[in-house]
Amino acid sequence: MKRFLGTPVLRGLALAGALAVSGAAQAQEPSQASIKALLPELEKQVAAGMKAFSVPGVAVGIVHDDKLIYAKGFGLKAQGKPEPVNAETLFQVGSTTKAFLGVTLAQAVDAGRIGWNDPVIDHHPAFQLSDPWITRDFRVLDLAAQRSGLTPYVNDALAFLGFDKETLIRSLRVAPQLGAFRSDFRYLNIPHVVGGEIVAKANGTPSWFASLKRSVLDPLGMAATTATAEAIEKAPDHAMGHRLDAAPIAVPFHPAFPYALGPAGALNSNVPDMAKWLRLQLGRGIFDGKVVVSEENLDVTWTPRVAMNERTAYAVGWVASATPRGRIIWHNGGTSGFGAHAGFLPDARTGIVILTNLENTGMPDSLAMWFYDRVLGNPTVDNIPLGAAASKAKREAALKEAAGFVPGPLPANAAALAGTYVSPILGDATVSLVNGNLQMKLETTEAIGLLTASRDDPFLFSATLAPVGDFAGPAAMSGGEAFTRLRFEPDNNGRITQMRWLSPELPHLFNRTPAQ
Repeated sequence: MKRFLGTPVLRGLALAGALAVSGAAQAQEPSQASIKALLPELEKQVAAGMKAFSVPGVAVGIVHDDKLIYAKGFGLKAQGKPEPVNAETLFQVGSTTKAFLGVTLAQAVDAGRIGWNDPVIDHHPAFQLSDPWITRDFRVLDLAAQRSGLTPYVNDALAFLGFDKETLIRSLRVAPQLGAFRSDFRYLNIPHVVGGEIVAKANGTPSWFASLKRSVLDPLGMAATTATAEAIEKAPDHAMGHRLDAAPIAVPFHPAFPYALGPAGALNSNVPDMAKWLRLQLGRGIFDGKVVVSEENLDVTWTPRVAMNERTAYAVGWVASATPRGRIIWHNGGTSGFGAHAGFLPDARTGIVILTNLENTGMPDSLAMWFYDRVLGNPTVDNIPLGAAASKAKREAALKEAAGFVPGPLPANAAALAGTYVSPILGDATVSLVNGNLQMKLETTEAIGLLTASRDDPFLFSATLAPVGDFAGPAAMSGGEAFTRLRFEPDNNGRITQMRWLSPELPHLFNRTPAQ
């Protein structure tokens, strides 16, 4: 299953030989003129990136000295259609949403409604992990700091399968603890959903987005920013998302994804709105002369919490990178059809937002790092071809991994696999033979998985979403990619008693009902 909402790991990109050392040289503060002098070459890089990564459309905005000094669209809102992208075009912004959660948490701390070190279970008792000690010690700060040690991306695909946020939160109870709590970087999305519930409860609002709108979006005048599929689809100026096959293929908006993941990646926005967001960051919590969030608690969200590599660490909804001539605070975002980057140079009063209408294969980060290095005066790297090569290698590796499963005919025991299987998290799954094909229906959401047999193992199957009813959208978004492999497990007498999902990101076990 594709990993959506983005990951802040820069695969194959160099941060200009960045060194995470104290006393690094500071770049001379850039002027507006020096930044504008970069624009002709920046636009060439945009064109090169669109070609190298097969991106249909891009919007770019640059903030300097509390002003949006550059905003421009490139390419098309939808592949094969004539309408061009402009600076106001709306895109899904994916995991750049996480930093918005960080600010709403900081505001709640400012108001004395929560504390960064409060145990999560004091605010949300339904939060529970497989390890009871970690459950008790898990703090509010940990929710957005990516240091839980749990399986990366665990259970994200449940949103794709139609499960609600209560189920997403409950699913953490079966997430394997692969890393050391507070020591190992592991990228997750569902803990942010918990954080959003805590913010909403603390502020007495019906949802996290209602809190965000009241305390951030409205004060900043971010009127175009929304958090539903309906809102972006109805907006007169919006881009269509695309997944990459041999060429970009348009994918539909769907109410369940990424929107069920809320503060982990649900926002839709555009360059002017995201520029205001960067101005708030560069203003250290002040926007148009008014304090929106305290500098003290905003600083908490920028502060490194867990190392990602020797020069980069995850903070709270942001990534903090050290370079020879200054810090970069940034985050990317990726959904099934969009890729984004938002970041800033806190010591150089400059930020950039890059929005694209292709699943994030690396162009936004490549372009952003090109820009940061040149503003800071770092050694330069030819980021676009480097990032494109890394993206190609990643796709080839994924294809090779998928090729390890060789489809075959239904085994002779296919009828014996039919029945009802029960998960304590996901409820009933009904396996049945329909028109000579084996399928699995998740009764809670009515999603149907088509089961393809393995040529080499009569108990091993690959499950892909069937385009049925409300799940026509997710099936098209996945491009026919399997959301899990699963195994039917017999007991010592050869009777099938369990169905186990084998994806590490979907670690679910279903027990066959005793009546069968």
